[in-house]
Amino acid sequence: MHPAPHRPGWWSALAEAPDGTRYGYSVDGGPVLPDPRSRRQPDGPDGLSAVVSHDAFVWGGGWAGRPLSGAVLYELHIGTFTREGTFDAAAERLTHLVRLGITHVELMPVCPFPGTHGWGYEGVSLWAVHEPYGGPAGLKRFVDAAHQLGLGVVLDVVHNHLGPSGNHLPRFGPYFTDTHHTPWGSAVNLDAPGSDEVRAYLRESALSWLRDYRLDGLRLDAVHALADTRALHFLEELSTAVDALSEELRRPLFLIAESDLGDPRTTTPRTAGGHGLHAQWNDDFHHALHTALTGESQGYYADFARDPLQALTKTLTRAFFHDGTYSSFRGRTHGRPVDRTTTPAHRFLGYAQTHDQVGNRALGDRLSASLSPGLLACAATVVLTAPFTPMLFMGEEWGARTPWQFFTDHTDPELADAVRRGRRREFARHGWAEEDIPDPQDPRTRDRSCLDWSEPDGEPHARLLAWYRDLIALRRSHPDLADPDLASVRAARSTNGAGRWLAYRRGDVRVAVNLSKDPATVHLGGNGRSRVLAAWEPVEAPGADGVLVLPAESCVVLGS
Repeated sequence: MHPAPHRPGWWSALAEAPDGTRYGYSVDGGPVLPDPRSRRQPDGPDGLSAVVSHDAFVWGGGWAGRPLSGAVLYELHIGTFTREGTFDAAAERLTHLVRLGITHVELMPVCPFPGTHGWGYEGVSLWAVHEPYGGPAGLKRFVDAAHQLGLGVVLDVVHNHLGPSGNHLPRFGPYFTDTHHTPWGSAVNLDAPGSDEVRAYLRESALSWLRDYRLDGLRLDAVHALADTRALHFLEELSTAVDALSEELRRPLFLIAESDLGDPRTTTPRTAGGHGLHAQWNDDFHHALHTALTGESQGYYADFARDPLQALTKTLTRAFFHDGTYSSFRGRTHGRPVDRTTTPAHRFLGYAQTHDQVGNRALGDRLSASLSPGLLACAATVVLTAPFTPMLFMGEEWGARTPWQFFTDHTDPELADAVRRGRRREFARHGWAEEDIPDPQDPRTRDRSCLDWSEPDGEPHARLLAWYRDLIALRRSHPDLADPDLASVRAARSTNGAGRWLAYRRGDVRVAVNLSKDPATVHLGGNGRSRVLAAWEPVEAPGADGVLVLPAESCVVLGS
């Protein structure tokens, strides 16, 4: 190989290599290593790379794309969505999502990682696809099948760290820096010497997913851990490149951030001084809803649990709960207010459950493990009638009884033991007995986390599934429920311990939920012309006095 004349640090050579050819690089006479930009790792992260000819795949037809506005997302983990844990097996279940009313599937990370089963957040080879899932061809078949059914596909990508096993990037250049530190160690180098090429590596990887696999968007994991002090932040650089690719391909593309910053600048347009991402997860909304449903108050739930319905009312009308307020969990003020007059609500994703909020619990227990069907219906109602872009976590639509636990498949025995001991120590600090914490390396932990597809046909699952379908259909048929005007949302709640109800208005649509075990009397006001659009339990529309009597643990959607 010879130095590339126009790109310092690059070396190049030409060789005949048809699709499937195995290859690797020896750096300064060292061992043969996989290509940092490998498109395929047939034998795992430490094996040789393989050439992928993207032009060889025959797509089923044209795809005009689906925009984020008006979307209903569904977070899905390929390895546990079905018992088989492959792209092809997951594709066979996509008609379920179509009947549900989903518009986009959001795949958890699919880059190669050690072993067969894992969450995917310890991936390496950021241009390749995990071989046990089906490799590059399997992902293309999945995306093609989804598009043929009218479903968009979003992929979760991890730019803030790489997994501890199989990460060979440091052999090739200054991909990491000790200038900053993250929970995973040295930071990805976005602003130290050599960072131009590191940024290009991440940026071009993102564009490759969108272009070569015809994906519709990317979810960016934990962008608050991207340490970047340069004048042009990496997120702004990436959003600029994605918007340019969208124009080139003539179909909508979008970026969704996971951010712990509570900063509206993440999704503020670049022309207004923001990073220009298209949406961000809203954990504040989740925390408010979770505490209202469960009464939990530990850790970061503490501030929300002081008055859960007030917290939920605030997030429904202002997006962030911490918008410059004091956070006891952080020991400081946190967040920044959202400009409701200029920020469309669809830039925030709203959800009751996610892989994080379920899987990072000690036992991976879902809301369905502790809540009644009525309260699960209330959770669905708030998520699917709120002003935000709703997102579901796989299985929640039927109240799946299977947990979703933390599981790994590390091939390095020392690393496997360290992960096992670390997780048990973490929860021991919160009062859990170590023997009660599932062993991440035990194959049964992953097996327990697979969805049981016999559940949706039985009760109480079938009734809850029908409720989700009805709510999503209402969201489609009533424009007020898709109105992105956050400033127009009006909300009220019970106070002074008088019940546990919440009511809010979106245009001519009114929503009321009763989280109490007792019936609630809710004074909605109005002209008495409301009619019931959907109700979990039988309920009469308010009379001329605007009074609604709502059964225990139930919810209703009213229209004019």
